[in-house]
Amino acid sequence: MEPPTHLPETLRRLDALSAERGSSRRELLDVPGLARRTLLSEQAVRTLLNGGTLPADSVNERVRARIRALTDARLAQTGERMSDLAGTISRRLGVSAYWARQVCAGDKMPSVELLHGLVGFFQVEGGEAAFTAEASEALNRALLPLLAELEPPPESTTGAVPTAVGAPGHDDVRGIALRQARDLPPERWAVLNATLNALLELDNQEEDR
Repeated sequence: MEPPTHLPETLRRLDALSAERGSSRRELLDVPGLARRTLLSEQAVRTLLNGGTLPADSVNERVRARIRALTDARLAQTGERMSDLAGTISRRLGVSAYWARQVCAGDKMPSVELLHGLVGFFQVEGGEAAFTAEASEALNRALLPLLAELEPPPESTTGAVPTAVGAPGHDDVRGIALRQARDLPPERWAVLNATLNALLELDNQEEDR
């Protein structure tokens, strides 16, 4: 199954997987962690998880707000002062300390070049899109890894892969193979399936001798 492109579908699938495990979505999700990853407030994350919507904003407003959120988190974690952080960014990215401070405070919109530099400086997952994506899209992206971890791997088109990796005495190998292969595109699954079938055929030939 292809990964969902919209938040409601991701949440629906998470609810289904939670129910299969006898738990709830609330028990699966770490709201503070999602807020840090998406650069959204915890309240915004909860609103989106509950099916609500956020006030419309422009790309520039998103960028400024999320840089400020990232800056606040950095200052709280390191104990730095804003002036110290701005000075470091100034030296690393070749902008004035004043401009770096204005950008970090969310008062000014960075240039494309500076935004790219901030992605590397703060080691932001998702690149520039982490600053520019709509809130629902940002949250959806943050949830997809959890969804991939919880969902079973796609079945082979021939149905032979589960049979092959399910051979008695190979539970550990099966688990590793499925975890590593769950994100393979269909054409790679076909190659894996053919390889496993060839190995099984060879094994059967050896047993018949």
